[in-house]
Amino acid sequence: MAKIAVEKPYEDVKKALEEKGHTVKMFSTDENVSGYDMGVVRAINEGHNDEFEFPVVAMSGMSIDNVVQAVEHRLGQM
Repeated sequence: MAKIAVEKPYEDVKKALEEKGHTVKMFSTDENVSGYDMGVVRAINEGHNDEFEFPVVAMSGMSIDNVVQAVEHRLGQM
């Protein structure tokens, strides 16, 4: 399964992804995060898409189930 970084404080997203078998680490926006297959963040600021060295799912306006589906869909495309 994938290694996924989830922006704090979204513990519910972390738990849902762990239930799918993924390894998940929480991070704050001021941390340098690397070595992950995917990231889940609150939103992507325009012009800051290159902050991460891995694909990112922005969960703004999405349910937890939708976030998990989006992550697994993106992972399936890799």
